[in-house]
Amino acid sequence: MVTRRCGGGVPVTAGAGGAVRFDLPEADDFTRPYWDAAAEGRLLLRRCRAEGCGAAHHYPREFCPYCWSEDVGWERATGRATLYTWSVVHRNDLPPFGGRVPYIAAVVDLAEGPRMMTEITDCAESELRIGMPLVVHFREVGAESAANVVGTA
Repeated sequence: MVTRRCGGGVPVTAGAGGAVRFDLPEADDFTRPYWDAAAEGRLLLRRCRAEGCGAAHHYPREFCPYCWSEDVGWERATGRATLYTWSVVHRNDLPPFGGRVPYIAAVVDLAEGPRMMTEITDCAESELRIGMPLVVHFREVGAESAANVVGTA
């Protein structure tokens, strides 16, 4: 997922000739709903349905990491988050990240509770503040499959 606070997004395209990409998901039967929703511009989380728990979590798991219940389901997230921390990446040799440096890698707290990694786009580092509000926005990153989407706000 990519988040941003300001302005439009910059599309990322697939490498020429089917070059290896380290930023594209490998969906399996369990995570496919998550990636399909992302392709439609929706962020999904897993939420425990066990009595007395109800915790939301991310990354997607088949059980609740808090009470170990297997009674969990998909839920649409609001897309709202707050900035927990960030770092500016000045060097990354993996395609396609090397062509995007410098970029801002961040950890955000989703409104539903889970904390997740992301990228801040369209916002200068000098504008970033711990606790600032962020919103998810998705962008297409390639035509290989519907799952090739990352979020920005």
